[in-house]
Amino acid sequence: QVQLVESGGGLVQAGGSLRLSCVASGRTSSSYVMGWFRQAPGKEREFVAAISWSGASTYYADSVKGRFTISRDNAKKTVYLQMNSLKPEDTAVYYCAAKTSGLVYDNWGQGTQVTVSS
Repeated sequence: QVQLVESGGGLVQAGGSLRLSCVASGRTSSSYVMGWFRQAPGKEREFVAAISWSGASTYYADSVKGRFTISRDNAKKTVYLQMNSLKPEDTAVYYCAAKTSGLVYDNWGQGTQVTVSS
């Protein structure tokens, strides 16, 4: 089992920036694909970004492409989500997730709230 703990959320004005962090512990491995998801009130959880184990490949939802950057530091067992040019529609609880086996994200953090004011 892998434990994931997110941090870095908060309240920011539109156009501002935040950096989220996700620290892994437990049965960790640098070979896991890691991802960020978000869930806004009344909406389903949606994919935001993902990164391969080496960091060489990254994937983004169209809604955040060009504004968000995912990265990882395997030595620190940490994944980051740099969020720039934030918009009110980015307001959500952001979750970190890991694919520890198979093709699905099977380990999740508890989430961190991001609120963007207009």
